[in-house]
Amino acid sequence: MRVLVIGSGGREHAIVWKLTRSKRVKKLFCAPGNGGIASIAETAEIPADDMEGIARFVRDEKIDFTVVGPEGPLVAGIVDVLNRERRAVFGPSKELAQLEGSKVYAKELMRRFKVPTARFSVFTDVASAHRHLDTLSAPVVVKADGLCAGKGVSVSVTIQEAKDVVTRMLRDRVFQDAGSRILIEECLEGEEASIIVISDGENVAALASSQDHKRLGDDDKGPNTGGMGAYSPAPVVTEQIFEETLRKIIYPVITGLAREGRPYRGALYAGIMITEDGPKVLEFNARFGDPETQAILPRLKTDLFDLMERSAQGSLSKFPVVWDKRPCVSVVAASGGYPGVFEKGKTISGLDEAQAMKDVIVFHAGTRLIKDEKTGASRIVTNGGRVLNITALGANIKNAIDTCYRAAGKIWFEGIQYRKDIAHKALASHTAGAR
Repeated sequence: MRVLVIGSGGREHAIVWKLTRSKRVKKLFCAPGNGGIASIAETAEIPADDMEGIARFVRDEKIDFTVVGPEGPLVAGIVDVLNRERRAVFGPSKELAQLEGSKVYAKELMRRFKVPTARFSVFTDVASAHRHLDTLSAPVVVKADGLCAGKGVSVSVTIQEAKDVVTRMLRDRVFQDAGSRILIEECLEGEEASIIVISDGENVAALASSQDHKRLGDDDKGPNTGGMGAYSPAPVVTEQIFEETLRKIIYPVITGLAREGRPYRGALYAGIMITEDGPKVLEFNARFGDPETQAILPRLKTDLFDLMERSAQGSLSKFPVVWDKRPCVSVVAASGGYPGVFEKGKTISGLDEAQAMKDVIVFHAGTRLIKDEKTGASRIVTNGGRVLNITALGANIKNAIDTCYRAAGKIWFEGIQYRKDIAHKALASHTAGAR
């Protein structure tokens, strides 16, 4: 099989890395890829959102199967484009990618299928939103409707703070068209977790649980980011919580869409809050999580390509998914200034030393490979906000954490920053029974 992975982040590096372990994948491409992906797959300088360029590459290179990593191409409809050309592809249609592309779309679908989630109201003008906020008590959550790279959600601890957020989104257009419509939600209390499944439109193969760390700083302080690290499994997701999430959240969506004649095929990510009343949906994503994927796939023993192909073919029924019982921790090393303004082109050192450690994998995200035309020497430089995902397996969660941070200590670039408390919540929990 000739396989193309679309994307350039740490999630895509993890997917490419896992697909290299499939006996059925004979040639692997990634567009556009990054500095780390370039060492294990052939990269193509085609932006992930270049629909025409991707379709042409699939035709010219006789690609047998395409895997769409990021949300942008999914929401833009790359799956529909390739399906029209009778090309096999992993991911949901443009319409169903709106589960991530529009929070209003997702909320209305949850309401229709009776999926537990926070109460919400939708607004397009500042005055109406402010009047509604005057009827509420803090804290409240304000969300931009569209895609904002994980930064379009604000938890406001006062009503005035919420009003300021509303004004920035609707009047100042800080998220441009993505924030032209907003949601104001009740603030759910509990502990967050991520449940990702692969669906063929009727059947579901559930992946191991994980927990993301959205805030920039230790102890969940600082601004929201695209994710500063993750670990799997999440002890807070007991067997009971896991099954309840599937029964009350995942299955109603998959079976409901199937009944409407709109089968959902691909990865479906449910970001949940585990409340006193059970799990409730915070958000849906129409693809694998990032950085959750980097902590999940090292534990997956089943051939990832088989799972993806069966999803596209509609043949996931009773397909077994086997896991390494060891926990996995992944820490994001970010550029100085992220999630605000940051510089690119900083030389990264220590990668070989970190990757030489047992049970350590370094997934690249915002990196670029530079070759000196005169000497032929190459080096890896920073090329984004989230630069690396330093990942480690361990006999237990403490061992995985310790190994991960020892590896992180070997890596350096100017301005490097990373949280020092990834997976520490798991240390206080007993991992037995976690999914």
